[in-house]
Amino acid sequence: MNLFPTSPLERTTLSAAAFERLISNIVQGKWKAGEQIPTERVLCQQLGIARNSLREALKAMELLGMVDSRVGEGTFVCPRSEFLSRPLLWAFTGTNQHELKNLLEARAMIEADLASMAASRATVPELRVIKGTVSLMESQITAGEPVVESDLAFHQAVGEAAHNDVMANSALLLRNMLKYWIHLKLMAPHICVHALARHKEIYEAIRGRDAHAARELMQEHLDETAVQITQLTAGRSASKKAPAKKAATRKQLQRKIR
Repeated sequence: MNLFPTSPLERTTLSAAAFERLISNIVQGKWKAGEQIPTERVLCQQLGIARNSLREALKAMELLGMVDSRVGEGTFVCPRSEFLSRPLLWAFTGTNQHELKNLLEARAMIEADLASMAASRATVPELRVIKGTVSLMESQITAGEPVVESDLAFHQAVGEAAHNDVMANSALLLRNMLKYWIHLKLMAPHICVHALARHKEIYEAIRGRDAHAARELMQEHLDETAVQITQLTAGRSASKKAPAKKAATRKQLQRKIR
């Protein structure tokens, strides 16, 4: 089974380009629901990439509920009715740390490459839109207003400037799933200011057509976000467990007294 087209991917965005190419095979119906996709060895040969890059792309697809990896059997295409079911289930059920880590990694992988693409492809009007989101976030911080919408608007504008709808929509889905935690993170004033500084750096790299710097700066920015959100969820999980532990202790004491 061959992918279409079969030419090797550019070395600059291997995982993201593999992600796009693999999704195309599902969306365009070349790989049917329930069908096993080619082995990692075959896919690596066809795409001209290393296994690590391929596995990152497959992990992002599995997170979106598009494929299912079965130990000892291979990777299979999920029915379309299951697309997005895993991330949406996670979003409703709470803060599973393993799933959260996967979400944050997938977002960073996709958005770092979107920033790189934007540096190469953004039009002048699109650059103005990105700059406008930075200016809006700065004015909101000065006025003491919530900044989550302007923060998300920046990432959306960068994604649109990359001119890759598959990746931009995937990034949008991941941001929407993480929006609650992004909002909590941005409630801290010092984090808002730091995020704004990061946005300015990323914008300047994109405006300067420096694809490498844009990717690296976005990766650093989202790595920092991942750490902050992970700390937030860990803290909240601990606070929820504390009252339950106290209640259990009280019951034990009451039994002893009786």
